[in-house]
Amino acid sequence: MNSVHTSLTAFAALLAAPLAAQIPPGVAPPPAAASAEKAEKDLQAGYVLGPDDVVEVSVLGQPEFTTRARVRANGTIQLPFIGEITVSGQTGLSLGALVTDKLRAGGYYAKPVVQIEIVSFASRYVVVLGEVGQSGLQPVDRDYRVSEVIARAGGLRESGADFVILRRATGEEMKLPFEKLAKGSLDDDPVVRAGDKIYVPAAELFYIYGQVNAPGVYPIKGAGPMTVRKALARGGGLGVSGSTGKIKLFRDGEELKVKLDDVIRAGDVVVVGERTF
Repeated sequence: MNSVHTSLTAFAALLAAPLAAQIPPGVAPPPAAASAEKAEKDLQAGYVLGPDDVVEVSVLGQPEFTTRARVRANGTIQLPFIGEITVSGQTGLSLGALVTDKLRAGGYYAKPVVQIEIVSFASRYVVVLGEVGQSGLQPVDRDYRVSEVIARAGGLRESGADFVILRRATGEEMKLPFEKLAKGSLDDDPVVRAGDKIYVPAAELFYIYGQVNAPGVYPIKGAGPMTVRKALARGGGLGVSGSTGKIKLFRDGEELKVKLDDVIRAGDVVVVGERTF
């Protein structure tokens, strides 16, 4: 019986997860080291080869056969004894079985133990950019949804906006609210395809100072527009001496009169004054 083994080399471990506080509810943090190792084994075994991938084919105990080759545009590579062989569309496991059968059929080795290592995943990637734990290329060896790819990339940073932009390889662009992604609805969490790009923009910021309990810089995100009322809440609420009648808003260097339900814009500075006793 044929013995086919897929050799599994160490794959770069996923970046350590950001602090739990930085990962929005509903999105799992990156897997632990054991899960990362399992993911790499699954990837090596089940990844479907395509043009520009680099694969190494070897036979245990037969160093003269070892070949590392880049898959050509026509989906083939050249192997000793066998010659040109089509690998595009094959997984690591199926390619190992195919090479084993050809070596036995040709009488080159009686019981070859074929090892397949995918050295470089080039044909089935999506690009993840922006406010994630680890931007860069993510292999897609199966049907991954946007939320899964973001989780594999380390999750969202606290500085990220509350939506994701998916740019298809075809040019189509989709804006996906993170609130819907987190709910797990398949209709709102599309499957990514090789060549797609996922971009998480930085959240727009506002500033709040003065008589509030937690002055500072805050992202403008969440359900509905950011109003002055919500900005006060984000700033920890009014301090002991703060007054809603003493709120000033500065926009582009200009002081504006505001009401509690007025909408905050990116870059706005809210200053809460002290009430008169």
